[in-house]
Amino acid sequence: MNALGAVVFDTDGVLLATAVRHASAWKEAFDGCLAQWQPTPAERRLEPFDAVREYRDLVDGRSRLDGVRAFLASRRIELPAGTSQDAPGCATVHAVAARKEETFCQSLRTEGVNAFEDVLPTLRHLRDGGVRCAAVSASRHARSLLEAADLVSSFDAVVDGTDASALDLPGKPDPALFLEAAARLGTAPSRAAMVEDALVGVEAGHRGGFSLVVGLNRENDPRMAEALLEKGAHVVLPDLTELPAVLEGGRP
Repeated sequence: MNALGAVVFDTDGVLLATAVRHASAWKEAFDGCLAQWQPTPAERRLEPFDAVREYRDLVDGRSRLDGVRAFLASRRIELPAGTSQDAPGCATVHAVAARKEETFCQSLRTEGVNAFEDVLPTLRHLRDGGVRCAAVSASRHARSLLEAADLVSSFDAVVDGTDASALDLPGKPDPALFLEAAARLGTAPSRAAMVEDALVGVEAGHRGGFSLVVGLNRENDPRMAEALLEKGAHVVLPDLTELPAVLEGGRP
């Protein structure tokens, strides 16, 4: 039997190949508002959103509202919060978040969603070995996307943005989402592993006291690997193929 009996997986970028679409949607949402946010021609120029570096550093793994706030803070832009009823636009934090949501949903309608090739074999291997698995995401779309990718039945629990809102759970790097998933699996984080590709997610796993925090670096970027380790990952893997073997040994 595996040394660790449960694994909590992040969804976007770990299970589903949706990270690039999220980055593109964020860029379209932010860059399309820059002209409106530029006060006068004499002001410093607002730089476009970097869909690689800033996606990783500012919005990856965060809720939409937290992602908007992080980007605005990076550009020293102040907007009113607005409300969840705001239409997609640029005038409030909620409006920008809705703008991103609209763009992302459109990409899903036109392109669908796919799981990474290593995901299903790994999940089958773990479940055959008696390991309980949960999927976690700050996105309200996570459950439907997992269903579309024929993965939802592979998990004993799913905690998504809808659950976070209903339970008033704070977003990453707070570990609340992951701790809720561990609780639904009937295990303590000290007896579980978690897998994340986002820096704030790895930090959340570290803060939550998970026995094994796995940083996933699908791009095999040495700088990202270093950053994941700095945030608290115990080990960094290029994909999920080696995860069962790592779990056999518990924390490295």
